Amino acid sequence: MARTSTRTARRLAAGAAALVATGALLSGCALGTAGGYVPTGDLTGDLADFDGALDGAEITVGSKNFNENVILGKMAIILLRSAGAEVTDLTNIPGSAAARQAQTDGQIDAMWEYTGTGWITYLGEAEPIPDEQEQYEAVRDADLEQNQLVWLPPAPMNNTYAFAMNPEVTQRLGIESMSQIADLPVEERTFCVESEFTNRPDGLPGMLETYGIPLDQPDGTPESNLRTYQTGAIYDATARGECNFGEVFTTDGRILALDLTVLEDDQEYFPKYNVSLVLREETAEEHPEIKELMAPVTEELTDEVLLELNARVDVEGEEPAEVAYQWLEEQGFVESP
Repeated sequence: MARTSTRTARRLAAGAAALVATGALLSGCALGTAGGYVPTGDLTGDLADFDGALDGAEITVGSKNFNENVILGKMAIILLRSAGAEVTDLTNIPGSAAARQAQTDGQIDAMWEYTGTGWITYLGEAEPIPDEQEQYEAVRDADLEQNQLVWLPPAPMNNTYAFAMNPEVTQRLGIESMSQIADLPVEERTFCVESEFTNRPDGLPGMLETYGIPLDQPDGTPESNLRTYQTGAIYDATARGECNFGEVFTTDGRILALDLTVLEDDQEYFPKYNVSLVLREETAEEHPEIKELMAPVTEELTDEVLLELNARVDVEGEEPAEVAYQWLEEQGFVESP
C-alpha cells in the first residue's frame, strides 16, 4: 500500500506540474488545447514491467483537434504518466499545420500521426504507396532524415476515405465493392461529397476514373449526380438517402451509429492512413522505453476498435480521456491503483 500511495502522490504532483507548464507554453505559442483531467493507473499485463520506467522523464504530448486524434493523445498521456513520466497535455491543437509545426519546432515531443498525411501533406509526395508497410517505411525514413522525427510501428487501423451506403441502399443494390458501381445504371451513381474532395489529387475525379465511371463522360458519372455538403453533414445525408454513396472516413463512429455499410476499395485507390506515434528524435533516444511501452497497445488499435471509441465520443458525448482509460483498462493494460 505504501508504494501505491507514493505513486499516487507522484501522479498528482505531475498533473499539477503539467498544468503549470501547459499554461506557460500556451501563453507563448497560443495553441488552443484540450488539457483537463486525465486519469492514470498502475500498468499491468504486458505493460507491468514498465512501472516506473519513465520516472523523471518530462514529455509533452500533442494531438490535432478531431476526436479520434484526441482519444489517441489521451491514451498516450495515460500510459506515459502511468509509467512515471511528467506529461504536459497539448492535445486538441486546431489544424494539422499548427500541430505539425509545434512538433517540428520542438514544442511537442510525441503525437499520433497518419502515414498518408505525413507522406502527402507534410513531405509533399504526389503519389501514395499502395502497400501499408511500404508506405509506413517510406514516411518513416524520409521524416527521420528531413525532420528528425521518429515514427514508431503503425497500428492496423487505417483512417482513410471510403464510400458508404444506408441500409435501404445496401439491400436494394446488393453490392459490396466500389468496382461494382460501374455495373449500376447511371442514375444510381449518386454521391454525397465535400467540396474539398472534388478537388483533391487523391479525391473524387481520380476515384471515378479508377473505377471506370469518370466524371461527365459517356456512361460515366454526370456532375448532376453529385451532392455537395459540409463534411459532418454527409453522414446524415447518406443515412437519409439523399444519395446512394456518401464519402466517409473509415473509422468515424457515425458509421456504426447510422448503420452505414462501407464499400470495399478493391482497386486500393485511396491512400493508406495508418496511425503511428511520432516522437522527436531526441525524445526517442533519451527514452527508448516509449517504443516498447506503446507497442502492445498500438497493435490492438484496429478499425473496429476506433469505430467504437470514436462513436462513444462523437455520438454518445463521452469524454475522450475517460473513453481512452476505460479501453486501456478493459484490455488489461492499466488498472486503478
